[in-house]
Parts: sequence; C-alpha cells; structure tokens
Amino acid sequence: MATLILIKHATPVKDPARPSHEWELSDIGREQAIRLAKDLQAQDVAIDLVFTSEEPKAAETGQIIAAEFDRPMHVVTELAEHDRSNVPVMQTREFISSVAQFFKEPNRLALGRETARDAKARITRAIDHIMSENVGKHVAIVSHGTVIALFAAELLEEDPFQLWRQMGLPSYLAIDWTTREVIRVVDRL
Repeated sequence: MATLILIKHATPVKDPARPSHEWELSDIGREQAIRLAKDLQAQDVAIDLVFTSEEPKAAETGQIIAAEFDRPMHVVTELAEHDRSNVPVMQTREFISSVAQFFKEPNRLALGRETARDAKARITRAIDHIMSENVGKHVAIVSHGTVIALFAAELLEEDPFQLWRQMGLPSYLAIDWTTREVIRVVDRL
C-alpha cells in the first residue's frame, strides 16, 4: 500500500512587513513540527520521502519531519499555497471572508493571482506527478491549507471552505493512495 500524508505546515511568525509566502516558522511552530513527527511515528505511519513547497514555513516543517524520520526531503515549487503574493496582510475577519469567496467562486479571481480552479489543478498535477514517480512509497507532502483543502475536499466529501477552516497549524491527513481512501484526519495537534 502506498500512502500519501498531506501536512499543513506548522505555525509561522506572522510578520506584517513581509508577504505571507516569506514567513518562517516560529519557535512554537518548530516544536509543533517535532510533535507532529512524533505523532506520525506513534501511529506507525511510514514515510519514505518528504516533499515540501518552497515557502519557508512549509520547507522548515518538512525539514523537521524528514530529520525525525531520517528521510530525504525535496522542494517542489508547484506545492505552494495559492498565489496571494499581491495580497497585503489583512485583518482576520476580512481574510476569512475573502477566502470564503475564493472557494465559493472557483472560476473567478477572487483573491490573489490564481483562481481556486487553477490552484486545485496545479496542486493535483503536482501530487499526481510525485505519487506516479514514487509508486509504492509512503510520501509526506508539506504544503498549505488552501491548496490542501482544494485537493482533499472531494476525497473527504466536505466543503473546501469548511475543511480549510477546521485545519489547524499543523494538521494532516493520511490517504491510501491505491484506493484513495482517507485513513486518518488530524485537524490539529
């Protein structure tokens, strides 16, 4: 059985002077990433390879997990969060409202430089490619909440916005890649 473990990165340092795609993990985030790796190990989750987005908060989370499992880590640009590089840091309520529109109108450019449809297509292609290149392997992918919700909503038969809302920092879901069945969902540690 091949397993896909989709991991939402740990808590970053929120720096309003920098765009969110440049944020790094906080000290709490580093501790969370270690706890997440320990939780995966306690659940006997096997990991052969770790892939991450190039964003520092995801790459750092992936580095910690890869080190805890003594596995190689690879950075894949297409695993990035939906492109919000032109969006300033917003108040929480305004941001949540904008993300709701993003999910509600997937074909419209509602937030950032990428539609939900395009972000879902990108992350799906990236995951499909990684899994087809690593047949039979247990793969951990560290990415971001919006794109994970877009990818996983159908598998979980959930609304992507509600899925996005319930995913904490960090969180993960394990999928039997052969059957596409969800094995485990951990909304937060």
